[in-house]
Amino acid sequence: MEEALLSPAREERVWRPTIGRGAFAEELKRLSFMAAPMVVVTVSQYLLQVVSLMMVGHLGELSLSGVAIAVSFTNVTGFSLLFGMAGALETLCGQAYGAEQYQQLGIYTYCAILCLTLVCVPVSLLWMFVDKVLALLGQDPSISLEAGKYSIFLIPALFGFAVLQSLVRYLQSQGLIIPMLLTSCATLCFHVPLCWALTFNFKLGIIGAALANGLSYWFNATMLGLYIRYSSACEKTRISFSKDVLRSVREFFRFAIPSAVMACLEWWSFELLVLLSGLFPNPTIETSVLSICLSTMSLHYYVPYAVGAAASTRVSNELGAGNPQVARLSVSAAMFLGAIEIVTVSTTLFCCRSVWGYAYSDEKEIVDYMKGMTPLLCLSVIMDTSQALLSGVARGSGRQHIGAFVNLGAYYLVGIPGAVVLGFVLHLRGKGLWIGILAGSTVQAVMLALVTTFTNWQKQATKARVRIFQGTISAET
Repeated sequence: MEEALLSPAREERVWRPTIGRGAFAEELKRLSFMAAPMVVVTVSQYLLQVVSLMMVGHLGELSLSGVAIAVSFTNVTGFSLLFGMAGALETLCGQAYGAEQYQQLGIYTYCAILCLTLVCVPVSLLWMFVDKVLALLGQDPSISLEAGKYSIFLIPALFGFAVLQSLVRYLQSQGLIIPMLLTSCATLCFHVPLCWALTFNFKLGIIGAALANGLSYWFNATMLGLYIRYSSACEKTRISFSKDVLRSVREFFRFAIPSAVMACLEWWSFELLVLLSGLFPNPTIETSVLSICLSTMSLHYYVPYAVGAAASTRVSNELGAGNPQVARLSVSAAMFLGAIEIVTVSTTLFCCRSVWGYAYSDEKEIVDYMKGMTPLLCLSVIMDTSQALLSGVARGSGRQHIGAFVNLGAYYLVGIPGAVVLGFVLHLRGKGLWIGILAGSTVQAVMLALVTTFTNWQKQATKARVRIFQGTISAET
């Protein structure tokens, strides 16, 4: 079967470069040109929720705590799930593009939009009862009520997010980063005054902040959709909806489920910290501080994630094209960029430890608490950067299932149990929770590094091309 699929007719399109002196510099340059705008894209998209949280924080401690809990709950039950499932396109679209099977990109993207939209329906029903769910979990009733209001009006954002993530991965797999850069920046510029107007001018409070998120996600998705529809750059990969989309559902879920598990297990563990902080004697302060820490690290995470996304694209493209040595070189270039990012971000964060809390709150108690948490955040930067890059490599090579098992062991056998013991048994409160999750991140980074080090790249390239051309032949027949 492999010999038939990798016949000479198909092999003639494969470029097999010689890896020599200067190849690393060339790959580093190529990866940097892709990663730099991707950083802006991912950070701009994440800043939509950060801007809303910042504005809500100036409505008072109750509003900040309620929205912080709501953001954690909706991330755990909705956004993380969709974000993770969309990661399947990094494997499917990326490797198909490298193998020059362009029509498959359109098929997989339509399939992703359809599947993710269907997933949004049961999630939306759950979000309608967030206040009751939080009350059953022992959260403060007043905080639960605020969280419930915010979650209900965030439902339109969920559907917009599903479409947006599918389109982002479609463009990313082709290296079309500039359109995403321009639209994400335009969306952020649109979101800031919109969120301010709905929250303060129209006096909608937290409801206005939630509605602003939904409008902004749909605004971004609409602009990307128009670009894909009319741009000549997408001519080869643009298709009409067909039965092939439905036939690809099974293959999409084969990668989407482990991809979602991989992303969710990690995302959930951090969000769980905020929920656990609500069980401390002073839940308002603890929840606010842990939410600020989580927002800070999430904001940072999207920087190495962008580099990891670029590495995922390069790895998947080269594996699909049958160039395993170039894929391996891309991993080395990504880790080099990661080392530079670690030094830059951790140093900056430590120098700003005395004033960072003021970006989220005017309360001196919260600002002082954040100052003491900053050294732990600097250590988290090191681990988060490493695992974000290596997770991107896992997605590009189609090994999300391995990442899922690694994350399960790292966070739910080490991180969360350690956080509970340090936070509640040893009474270290918020610091104890963060130290525990930092231990989980460390285990995750080490395990993914070992998996990447012992990867047989030739075997991965062969598997990628067999799967792609086998799917193409099945579609043709």
